[in-house]
Amino acid sequence: MTTKPLRLRELAKGEDRFTFGHRMCAGCGAPIVVKQVLMATDYPIIASNATGCLEVSSCISSFTAWKIPWMHSAFENAAATISGIEAMYRSLVKQGKIEDKQVKFIAFGGDGGTYDIGFQSLSGAMERGHDMMYICYDNGAYMNTGIQRSSATPFGADTTTCPAGDVIPGKLQQRKDLTKIMAAHGIPYVAQASPSHWMDLMKKVQKAFEIKGPKFLNVISPCNRGWRSKTDDAIKLSRLAVDTCYWPLYEIENGVTRINVKPKEKKPLVDFLKPQGRFKHMFSGANEWMLTQAQEYVDRQWDLLQKQAAFSGGEEKAEDKPGAAPAEEKTEGQ
Repeated sequence: MTTKPLRLRELAKGEDRFTFGHRMCAGCGAPIVVKQVLMATDYPIIASNATGCLEVSSCISSFTAWKIPWMHSAFENAAATISGIEAMYRSLVKQGKIEDKQVKFIAFGGDGGTYDIGFQSLSGAMERGHDMMYICYDNGAYMNTGIQRSSATPFGADTTTCPAGDVIPGKLQQRKDLTKIMAAHGIPYVAQASPSHWMDLMKKVQKAFEIKGPKFLNVISPCNRGWRSKTDDAIKLSRLAVDTCYWPLYEIENGVTRINVKPKEKKPLVDFLKPQGRFKHMFSGANEWMLTQAQEYVDRQWDLLQKQAAFSGGEEKAEDKPGAAPAEEKTEGQ
């Protein structure tokens, strides 16, 4: 199938495969991510969806926002579900019982159902080599069940299970780096993306669909309820996450690391933290050490990522990167 051109005028005319009418919170990042993923391709898609915000709010009783074949999975087994569907499809095609229509298979899961509860089925599906893509919309906590911490919750965040107070000043552990853990599985394609950089995200989806085997895409997904931010800040905060290098945009293809977006001017991490009420306590005099520690960690991880890209031979010119927008498109959202 020819790669679909990513021009906003043309994309706006395309079929909306994740429609309005869902019950996601106003300003939620997850439906933006899903819409961008599904708009990136004309391939027929079958999806599974782990229990979580996206699942419970997009398919209620007999009402659904999905215009593709879609299956609700339990919290822990979205990857196992879609791997089984993919295996069944390959078997039926091989037996000649159905025509091969180049169907693509996606599992969607939040960070709770991906980093934690569903990690076992995700790891297993990746190791078995299924031709599928797992997409994590990472909002950094168990938002659907009451804003409890997950292993994706960033250092210092105030949640209902690690509340900032006199005893502890929020979460004291750094977040798990799941993107690199997935790369350690030796799968052909792993990437991080952000809805603020829609061209980069959609090109990564397109690229992943053309690669045979398991793929993993980790996408930051702001949650104004859990982040205690404004309802219209999802794209602003996603962009700040990239510009501060809290959430760098990169890909690892067959062991080669490429950084897709290098901020022209790396912003201080406080620019990303301050608009979020979950980090409010870190700006008090007694907790300023946390800001220093958080910045040092981000700086260290960014430095390591750049060294990894240089070591693996993945450094390249910006115009050659899959996330680099053509000149005529850069004014339309990048």
